[in-house]
Amino acid sequence: MTDITIPGGKIRSFIERIENLDAELQELNEQKKEVFSEAKGEGFDVKILKEIVKLRKQDQDERDERESLLDLYMRAMETAPADKAAAKAA
Repeated sequence: MTDITIPGGKIRSFIERIENLDAELQELNEQKKEVFSEAKGEGFDVKILKEIVKLRKQDQDERDERESLLDLYMRAMETAPADKAAAKAA
């Protein structure tokens, strides 16, 4: 073995900080669930609320590009002839 000294106290400090952050994240996630539950109780669609949160995280250019591609793909599907194999599967 080599004579390498491992700073156990420093490692413990990092581990404890990570564990504390994990506990804080868990608490925040519980609070988030409560907010969604409250919104659902007031008649809001939670899936839509989550989609809005996701969209608000994107910058405007990214959102515009996504919406353009979605529109392009939807129009392409609508104008394409029906596939007999896909129709049988449905």
